[in-house]
Amino acid sequence: MAKRDYYEILGVDRNASEEDIKRAYRRLALKYHPDRNPNNKEAEEKFKEATEAYEVLRDPAARARYDRYGHSGVRGFDFGFDFSSFDLSDALRAFMRDFGSQFDDFFGFSTERRAANRGSDLKIRIALSLEEIATGVEKKIRFRRLAACKACGGTGAKSGTSVGTCPSCHGTGQIRRVHRSFLGQVVNVTTCGRCHGEGTVILEKCKQCRGGGRVQVEEMIQVKIPPGISASNYIPIRGKGNDGLRGGPPGDLLVYIEEKEHPIFRRDGDDILCDVPITYSTAALGGTIEVPTLDGHVKLDIPPGTQSQKVFTLRGKGLPRLQRRGRGDEHVRVFVWVPTKLSKEQRRVLEQLRSLETTDDLKPGRTFLDRLRKLLGE
Repeated sequence: MAKRDYYEILGVDRNASEEDIKRAYRRLALKYHPDRNPNNKEAEEKFKEATEAYEVLRDPAARARYDRYGHSGVRGFDFGFDFSSFDLSDALRAFMRDFGSQFDDFFGFSTERRAANRGSDLKIRIALSLEEIATGVEKKIRFRRLAACKACGGTGAKSGTSVGTCPSCHGTGQIRRVHRSFLGQVVNVTTCGRCHGEGTVILEKCKQCRGGGRVQVEEMIQVKIPPGISASNYIPIRGKGNDGLRGGPPGDLLVYIEEKEHPIFRRDGDDILCDVPITYSTAALGGTIEVPTLDGHVKLDIPPGTQSQKVFTLRGKGLPRLQRRGRGDEHVRVFVWVPTKLSKEQRRVLEQLRSLETTDDLKPGRTFLDRLRKLLGE
């Protein structure tokens, strides 16, 4: 079955602002959240569908690709999970990432506690040259993370001791208070301030981690960067974020891409652009020049009468398309180079050309080649 339009799913028009998109997703996520619709497959599918639409439209680069190419434009785009195997856990993780703290107590439980044991994600940035982006590269990355303390096994308690049940919340991690009003009974659920939602308290702290259960360690990993990646992408390394508290699962390491400024090329999506100088004679009479590409220099034919700022396109000489076949193009803009110093012979020829020039030569449609032919008597 064909996928529905993402804008249609969220109920917004194509000119919707980021806030409109966020507000629309919040409304749908609240309506179809699994905790409000237990064992309801239809609601689960709508929740996943809304989350997929939101993940694309919330990202400016992904949204631009979707607006231009539709669903095929975001196939394989890296959002931290793959929509081809998109499941409920992915949707819930995306929902909790952006809205978890806003929905505490709405469903009758504390979302803070539910996600508390998972370790936080780490974000690092690496800068790549255009040449590295063109070919793909492997990078060694050194970083620091919080790992479970080996001395106490991540419990935070001194070896040989145990943790006890929190006396304030009696192990639930939550404090419930009931209020009565003219609207009826209202239950307010908050995270226990004594155990911070853990439900347990440490009687004797581990000296190694001082009761935190985690210590800072330094690690090094090798990350494979695919060809064609851009600054709008990131690479998730699963399980390499901070370890969770009290044995909780680790977060992820998110490797964000930055692009180094290139001395010659400028990037425009999968295309690259560069400016190349040519001489008066080449512009007027034509010729062959060498231009730089990411793969080395190539020859470019300049036709007679070429004007300054003329753009030539080298097909397939741009950057690889990320996770797709083919490459972009290279656009070469030529400009006529004006020498700052002239030899006697150069000055003589140019003075002769100037003596033959009239205001008619400057009318639209008259080219440098026309004036040169007039000088040569052709």
